[in-house]
Amino acid sequence: MTDSTVGEKLKAIGFMSHLVELRDRLIRIVAVTFVALMILFPFRNAIYSWLSEPLTRHLPDDSSMIAIDVISPFLAPFKLVLMLSIVIVIPYIMHQVWSFIAPGLYKHEKRLALPLAISSTLLFYLGMAFAYFVVFPLVFIFMTGIAPEGVRVMTDINRYLDFVIKLFLAFGFSFEVPIATFLVVSVGVTTVEKLSKARPYVFVAAFVAGMLLTPPDIISQVMLAIPIWLLFELGLFMAKKFAKPPEKRTIAASDTPGDIEIVDEDIDEDEEEHKPLTEAEMDAELDRIEEEDKNK
Repeated sequence: MTDSTVGEKLKAIGFMSHLVELRDRLIRIVAVTFVALMILFPFRNAIYSWLSEPLTRHLPDDSSMIAIDVISPFLAPFKLVLMLSIVIVIPYIMHQVWSFIAPGLYKHEKRLALPLAISSTLLFYLGMAFAYFVVFPLVFIFMTGIAPEGVRVMTDINRYLDFVIKLFLAFGFSFEVPIATFLVVSVGVTTVEKLSKARPYVFVAAFVAGMLLTPPDIISQVMLAIPIWLLFELGLFMAKKFAKPPEKRTIAASDTPGDIEIVDEDIDEDEEEHKPLTEAEMDAELDRIEEEDKNK
C-alpha cells in the first residue's frame, strides 16, 4: 500500500467522521428545539397576549386585534412559540457549534472564540429586550395616536407577528456591532485608527440601516440608528483596549542568497508544528481503525 493510497483513505475516514459528528449535533439541536416547542406550546395564546401587550395597551377601548385568515388563531401563536423555542435554545446551539469547531482551533483562537460566542448571544438577547421594552411602546403610541378621525385601529394578528419579528431580528443583529468591530480589528482587516476616522460614515450608515431594517416610521428608525452608532463606539473602545491584531510576518534571510524563511510571529509557542505520519504510523492507524470496526 503506497503512502498516497493510505493518506487518501485516512482523509476519507476523517471526513466521514466529521460528517457523522455534524449529523449527530444537528439532530441534538433539532431534538432540544422540539422539546422546547412542546413545553411552550400549551402556553402559546398566553405568550402571544404578552407579546401583543405593547400594542393592545394603547388601542382604543372599542378596538381590538383581529384574525383575517381562518387558520390565523392557531397559526400565529404556533409561529411565535416556534421562533421563541429557537431563540431560547441559542445557547445550546452555540455550545454544539463550539464543540464541533473547537478541536480544529489553535489555543489563541479558542481564547478568543468562546468569549465572543457568549457575548454575541447575550447582545442578541439584549437587542430583543431593548426592542420589546423600549421601542415597541414608543412606536405603538405613535402609530395609534396618528390614526385619522373615524378610523378604528384593528391589527391582524399575523401581520402584527411579522412586524415584531422583523424588529426583533433587526435589533438583535444590530446589537452585534461591537462584536463585528472587535473582530475586524482582531483579525487585522483594519485598525482602530482607521475606524476612528470613519466615524462620520458609520453614523450615516447607521441611519441608512435603520431606514432599511425597520418599518417606515421615524421612531423605530432613530431608535435603531442611535444604538448602532453607540455600540460601534463601544466596540471601538473594546478593540482599542483588548484586541491584539495579528503580527505581520517577518522575512528572515539566511546566509545563502535566495533562501528566505517565513516567520509567523502570531503562532502560539505552545502550538506544535504539524508533522505528517510516517508509513509505519499510517499502517498502525489503519490497523487500529479496522480492529475497532471488527469489535463493533
